[in-house]
Amino acid sequence: MEVIAVVGSKKSGKTTTIENLVRELTKRGHDIAVIKHISKPDFTIDTVGKDTWKFAKAGAKTVISVAATEIAKIEKIQFDKIPLEKLLERCEKCELVIIEGLKKLVGTRNSIPKIVVVKSNQEVKNAIELFRPILAFSGSYATNNSNLKIPYANGLTNPQKLADIVESSLKK
Repeated sequence: MEVIAVVGSKKSGKTTTIENLVRELTKRGHDIAVIKHISKPDFTIDTVGKDTWKFAKAGAKTVISVAATEIAKIEKIQFDKIPLEKLLERCEKCELVIIEGLKKLVGTRNSIPKIVVVKSNQEVKNAIELFRPILAFSGSYATNNSNLKIPYANGLTNPQKLADIVESSLKK
């Protein structure tokens, strides 16, 4: 399994970039998983009042719901105590895992290439200081600085080019 991260500031276009990239890579035959960090402290994927919510509220640490076309596993966790490797284990059947956010976990990990979605020259400069390695820049701000030697592909408007960059980084 290969892992890349898509990072950037709030409202930079990370989600749309990932959506377009997943669509393009899936069209090319890749099996993709996405891990998304949700920073709202009281967020739950569950629905208040539904049976699964009631089971968790009663104390179940794990609740699995099964429907005709999906299985959902809801686990009660302490986010700061779960290592990235445990999250990746849940994606073991996929060829590529794309992580959205989780900057503190992935920021300087050399084993995880980053696509940095940027909106300004200052964000480009900040990214060069914060993230290693950078696979590509993306987003609404076109980085025309040839001194960077880091490719730019706008995943919002040209996901094919960004998918080409990702594919070239995958181990054959």
